[in-house]
Amino acid sequence: MLRRLLALLLVLPTLAVAEPVEVRVGVLAYQGSERAARDWEPTLAHLARAIPEHRFTMVPLDLPGMVLAVADRGIDFVITNPGNYVTLEARFAVTRIATLESESIGSPLAALGSVVIRRPERTEITTLADLKGRTLAVVSTDAFGGFQIAWREMEEAGVRPFKDLRELRVVGFPMEGVVAAVRDRQVDAGVVRTCLLEELAAQGRVALDEFVVLNGHRAPELPCSTSSRLYPDWPFARLAHTSRDLARRVAAALLTMPAVEGKTWTASLDYTSVHELFRTLHIGPYPRTPPTLEELVNEYWHWLVAIGAAVLWWVVHAARVEALVRRRTAELEREIAERERAEAAALRLREERDQLSRLGVVGEMASNIAHELNQPLASISNYAHGMGRILDSGSPNLDLLRAGARSVAEQAERAAAIIQRTRGFVRRRDAQRSTLDVNAVVAETLSLFGSPSVPIRSEPGDGLPPVQADKVELQQVLLNLLQNAVEATPASGGEIIVRTASIEGMILVEVRDAGPGVPDGAAARMFDPFYTTKPDGLGLGLSICRTIVERHGGRIWAEPADGGFAVRFTLPPADDVEEAAA
Repeated sequence: MLRRLLALLLVLPTLAVAEPVEVRVGVLAYQGSERAARDWEPTLAHLARAIPEHRFTMVPLDLPGMVLAVADRGIDFVITNPGNYVTLEARFAVTRIATLESESIGSPLAALGSVVIRRPERTEITTLADLKGRTLAVVSTDAFGGFQIAWREMEEAGVRPFKDLRELRVVGFPMEGVVAAVRDRQVDAGVVRTCLLEELAAQGRVALDEFVVLNGHRAPELPCSTSSRLYPDWPFARLAHTSRDLARRVAAALLTMPAVEGKTWTASLDYTSVHELFRTLHIGPYPRTPPTLEELVNEYWHWLVAIGAAVLWWVVHAARVEALVRRRTAELEREIAERERAEAAALRLREERDQLSRLGVVGEMASNIAHELNQPLASISNYAHGMGRILDSGSPNLDLLRAGARSVAEQAERAAAIIQRTRGFVRRRDAQRSTLDVNAVVAETLSLFGSPSVPIRSEPGDGLPPVQADKVELQQVLLNLLQNAVEATPASGGEIIVRTASIEGMILVEVRDAGPGVPDGAAARMFDPFYTTKPDGLGLGLSICRTIVERHGGRIWAEPADGGFAVRFTLPPADDVEEAAA
């Protein structure tokens, strides 16, 4: 009896610390084992805490290794990309139980896509269709985000990657190799997954302006630029031999997992869009030569009932989702229409404001314009009287009459030019940008401004590059600044200087008066709407100047200068504007 009790005491500790059952989770390690461990270890650690009687072991695998491990039942669960999952689902009845979700992405249904990149100087490649006859780098032709998604977009653009490219170069993992190949000009373009460029830029490994994204656009759900439509994120799936009870417990644990580095798990999503991609490309479970109906029935008859039930559920679910999408789409269309109407109204009011500002400047210039017209009109009168006296002399000198007639015509043309410049400035019109010489615009504006009581000296810079701008809007800015300078400068106390120069890659225009300056604190507010130091001013002139300058990509500021006060503004050269537009 004593021996039995001793044996029982020796066995009980062993029973109390039973070894946890190992659960093997196959992980697609497309960036290497170390990166896979860093990405998925938090998930496995959470499962171990939630289900302590099991030990979850990660098995890093590549794409061929994943297929072999599933076929040999060497793993119990898989974490893989949507393309590999669709293949495993069709061949081995792998079933997803959860889908990865990122807090930075608006919808897990739109989390994965492809980006096709090129160097900025390769301007001959502007669309996916331009890839014909070029070299394209990919990590693998089996990579979902690194090639297959972009493959579909290229096919729809009329480019067959395996036939129309000069070379489809497979550089292998990690995917940063594709970025390096494009940056080092080894290939014309490359395919990477969405958000990789932004991640590398955040790490300081690349600069975003080193690359241009073909067919680039930003989807509302994704904070990165993409070249393709978007697909659901990675699934967590169980194999056919895995216990359903264990699968349910794992699914429940995943849904309660807190976010780690912005990533968590959500209920299993619909991967129909991935099936559609594979079906379109005739890859994975959708080969170009489909099996016969008899072969399908003989091989998969035991799944027909399950598929029928799943299809019925999917139809009901899809109908519900479609109704919700249509309702939300209608709401968005109404909101967009309201916003477009508001923007149109704001644009119309801004144009009217600018027009009134130009008319106000012309009103302030009225005396100068009258003075300018008086000179040619007085000359015409003098020449006409002189010609009359020649005719009355009895023996008129025809040479003098001809010279007088030419002088009358010249003075009339001069008066017409003054009127024409004024009409061109005040006429209401849409913005018309063109390549302009800043010095020529300044000279024409000074001619339009006339001859005020204060002398104006022009100091044009040499060798200034042209700008891409609207001439009338630039004249409006200059006329406003000139009028302010005239009002600030005493009639017998100095001169106004208009200077142009090149500074830090920008074109500088300066209007400097000889006045007493502005009160303390006024320089910081003088460009605000409705702020003015003039008793009868509206406070709109300098505000409009700032709007026009910033619309042209420059900036405007004011500060004290030698013997007065200067307002300066800059404009980008035309080459910079064209490169930014490209």
